Amino acid sequence: MKKVIWIILLILIGLQFIPVDKPQVTGNNPNDLLSVVSVPDTVADILKNSCYDCHSNQTIYPWYSHVAPVSWLVAKDVREGREHVNFSNWQALELTKKAEHLENMIDEIKDGEMPMSIYTAIHQDARLSEEQQKLIIDWINDYGNSLFE
Repeated sequence: MKKVIWIILLILIGLQFIPVDKPQVTGNNPNDLLSVVSVPDTVADILKNSCYDCHSNQTIYPWYSHVAPVSWLVAKDVREGREHVNFSNWQALELTKKAEHLENMIDEIKDGEMPMSIYTAIHQDARLSEEQQKLIIDWINDYGNSLFE
């Protein structure tokens, strides 16, 4: 049994030497949603707390995101999140793409898909209460309607 534990430990240590290509973090994002759109502070706080780690260039990588194999999953989730919607590039999007993202956001929130359960299991403060869901959905509807006025 000791031999198995040592082998597993050596494998885990060896995994730490496999490089992970984590998406880059950028602090200067002039096209960011929160920079170019008037978002109420309560909604902005919710977005930053529950969405921005995966859906912006302002990802905050916690300690465990540097430990393989978890680091691989974090990098994959952030890459995929940014591919779906990256709030840091919001202003550069066409109106129809913005509207599509807003509609998808409502669907994901209503279906309980976002934020992802694997994220909220660790970041429990990122879970959206019913009140927070309503605040975001109401803001999305108002903002979405204003896009085409």
